[in-house]
Amino acid sequence: MQDSLENLEGTRPEGARGVPERSGGTPRNGSLEAEVGARARRRRFSPVYKLEMLKTADACKKPGEVGELLRREGLYSSHLVAWRKERDRGALGRLSRKRGRRPETSPVAAELEKARREIERLHGELRKAELIIEFQKKLSEILDIPLGKPPILESNESK
Repeated sequence: MQDSLENLEGTRPEGARGVPERSGGTPRNGSLEAEVGARARRRRFSPVYKLEMLKTADACKKPGEVGELLRREGLYSSHLVAWRKERDRGALGRLSRKRGRRPETSPVAAELEKARREIERLHGELRKAELIIEFQKKLSEILDIPLGKPPILESNESK
């Protein structure tokens, strides 16, 4: 019995409950080459490739052809769903643009944009002030409160 246990130890799977360990270590075939790269990288697909895959997937008529295409290309059905949405809203043409920081604009253009935003903000404040003045006028009419001239105008007229 002891001899049979010793013979089985060499063939016994590693890890708990007879489950072989798959995370880390060297591969079972004895080679030192790892199957996965040292650092995971996100796959990137060009807009031309995406449109080509959508065209091919849309041309599939028989059951299972789309699945075969996805397996052959290493894609998921969610890729096709997302790419169809991008195609339908016309975003695939814009996808060729690289991600990251946008190129800097000229200082003159930045200054013009800043001035335009300031003008819009001031116009908004002016509209609010005009509404408040209109409200005050109507309220004074309703309550029969006479409105005098603004203090600034009264001081200019007395001179």
